[in-house]
Amino acid sequence: MTTSVLDIAAAPTVSQDSARQRGQQGRALRLLRISGGLWLGTAVFGQALFAIYVAVFYGRAALQGRFQDWNKVLAHGYVPGQWLLNIVLGLHLIFVVLIIAGGALQLLPALRRRAPGFHRWNGRLYLLSAAILSLGGLALAWVRGTVGGAAQHISVSINALLILIFAGIAWRLARERRFDAHRRWALRLFLAVSGVWFFRIGLMLWLAIHQAPVGFDPKSFTGPFLSFLGFAQYLLPLAVLELYLRVQGRGRPGAQLAVAGGVLVLTLMTLGGVLAATMGMWLPRL
Repeated sequence: MTTSVLDIAAAPTVSQDSARQRGQQGRALRLLRISGGLWLGTAVFGQALFAIYVAVFYGRAALQGRFQDWNKVLAHGYVPGQWLLNIVLGLHLIFVVLIIAGGALQLLPALRRRAPGFHRWNGRLYLLSAAILSLGGLALAWVRGTVGGAAQHISVSINALLILIFAGIAWRLARERRFDAHRRWALRLFLAVSGVWFFRIGLMLWLAIHQAPVGFDPKSFTGPFLSFLGFAQYLLPLAVLELYLRVQGRGRPGAQLAVAGGVLVLTLMTLGGVLAATMGMWLPRL
């Protein structure tokens, strides 16, 4: 058997091309992970501001015995005489703060590595809080009522059901020690739980852009934009997550770069919504 000059000359080229492709894929994957990290950091920051607002505004009113102040924000908030639903609402607000804090801690890789026991117990508390939060939301929406039309009631109910489903799957996978799959479902749960937060920053970003209530009636809180936002508050983040996970695992460099760019745009939009909600909704009430 002989080796031709062409074979010898071609070998380094193939090797160089393969190395170049691996380098491109490595850079694309790093950019994808960086974009995901930036979005997640922005989201955790924004949710922390929301949690502080909920704790201070509603907690201060409760400690001072001025539960009627809740009605400055909630159309169907504190109702004298309805003690059971008032308790449900109070617990719902408490678990909003708990689940935001618990979710942020669950997403810290260093904490998972260095304190696995705390991660497990915090995860159990997070799943329990998610279940209580979703069941309480269903009760408040359909028994006491809330603002908006039928589309918003249905969208809230679907969100609550998704939270229950995702929490159940994440718990089962953790029990089976299928941690890679558990991580993916835990991320889906985090986004579904964040639906209420997504709705608020999405609405405030929309108002900041248009400087007017375009696409809905602010008095009845109904309209095509709010109907769209009611479903988009969890379906859109979940769709982006699925795309992110797919290109992260099996995507080509071009697809990974495209998704990374899209996530960076969404990060800027998220930051804009957080700032708009903080300045226009949360900070003035503190």
